[in-house]
Amino acid sequence: MAKVTDTVAALARPVAEQAGCSLWDVEYVKEAGTWFLRVYIDKEGGVSIDDCEAVSRPLSDLLDEADPIQGSYTFEVSSAGADRALKKPGHFAQFLGSEVEVKLYRPRDGRKELVGVLKGYEDGAVTLEADGEETVLTKQEIAQVRLYLRI
Repeated sequence: MAKVTDTVAALARPVAEQAGCSLWDVEYVKEAGTWFLRVYIDKEGGVSIDDCEAVSRPLSDLLDEADPIQGSYTFEVSSAGADRALKKPGHFAQFLGSEVEVKLYRPRDGRKELVGVLKGYEDGAVTLEADGEETVLTKQEIAQVRLYLRI
């Protein structure tokens, strides 16, 4: 049986493309006792509320028809965001050379968060350059990788 997120992604991808966007990610998570189905979209120049609506309405109808989720959930369509999470190999390839923040499960050299330039990605391992030094972080160490925004 396919994962809910894979099934939803297959439904969402053509809808997003028809709206002039690309599908970034799909999450199905439980928060505070409520299930959330989140579809993240992206577009050159940024995603507007109109883009989210253009994906949300037809996708909602498709989800009602396909009924891939048992029980109730909250459905959301939003932008991947400027500080988007990088999860898939294509995400990492797109943002090689960009500054990222890596959160670790356990401290490494006393730190659970590292910021540096994304230099490489292979089989879940991330190569980060910070302060002139390259560090390789294994898939098992990494809790999350996001684009880093300097404010």
